[in-house]
Amino acid sequence: MTKEKSSVLHLGIDLGTSRSSVSASNGQHHVVESYVGWPVDMVARKLIKKSVLFGHDALEARPMLDLHRPLERGLIKEGSQKDEQAVRELLQHLISLANPEGNQKVCAVIGVPAEAMRVSRQHLRNAVKGVADSLMIVSEPFAVAYGMDALLHTMIIDIGAGTTDFCVMNGRYPTDEDQRTLTNAGDSVDEQLVTLLRAKLPDAQFSIHMVRAWKEKFSFVGEPKGKVDVTVPVNGKPTVVDIAPEIQRACESLLPPIVETMLDLISRVEPEYQESVRHNIILAGGGSQIPNFAAALETALGEIGGGRVKAVDDPLFAGSNGSLAIAADAPESDWEKLPG
Repeated sequence: MTKEKSSVLHLGIDLGTSRSSVSASNGQHHVVESYVGWPVDMVARKLIKKSVLFGHDALEARPMLDLHRPLERGLIKEGSQKDEQAVRELLQHLISLANPEGNQKVCAVIGVPAEAMRVSRQHLRNAVKGVADSLMIVSEPFAVAYGMDALLHTMIIDIGAGTTDFCVMNGRYPTDEDQRTLTNAGDSVDEQLVTLLRAKLPDAQFSIHMVRAWKEKFSFVGEPKGKVDVTVPVNGKPTVVDIAPEIQRACESLLPPIVETMLDLISRVEPEYQESVRHNIILAGGGSQIPNFAAALETALGEIGGGRVKAVDDPLFAGSNGSLAIAADAPESDWEKLPG
């Protein structure tokens, strides 16, 4: 029995716009920022000494790289062979981090936004062909629900970088009617924050990477607890600026569309189960960690009788751990065999 188990490596992969994670049946857990970069010329190749870089290493070396963030709003960017190649390289890298043994069969469950399941399925098949033997593609919020055993009368709201995904669990595989995808997510907060800061500081110099780091460190909704001071070059001079009002406004831009979608999905649940769903709402993804966000959603639920919203304990691995749980339980008939 032990020999049979060790002959198969089950992988759960959360393929994210900003970060991707892998959880493996051999105990390996890794997270990588979803960046892939190739040296731009001979000088860069000499300095980097690698043919391709991933994640933080790629970001750090970006002036020397042809840098790609191949997932946009939860989808593989269309029409770009380089982005399709970047997704393949990223998935191969995640699988290699799981350290499969040479003779092991690799069975991978990949969690993606619901929209990507409909649009990018063939791209994903092509990306894992040759590096995995069997594949299953599931929606990210369903993977989170499965990993938490939250399979009945529960709503998952997965706030990622590219998309916010919703899934109502009714004790079976979710249908299209049980799921929603919004593009109001982390990247849209970044874009709004850039716009607000350019209006406030027209002479300041900052990159999207600086803005994203400020958001991830200082994000909040509700009343600010104090100033949010950052240092930014203004006409070349390092200047300390309070960006609390802009952080608040950018983060709170997520609330109206998420509240509207949450309430609409609840209204479509069978009437006798609506109260149960209202009291079993789980926030996942990086956005789940925004201070006061869960409380703001609970306030909105007060208009329809109240409810309870809680955030996952481990936003980095909730999706990949759930995908791994699916991989461990899935019958042979649910797997899609891939040609080598």
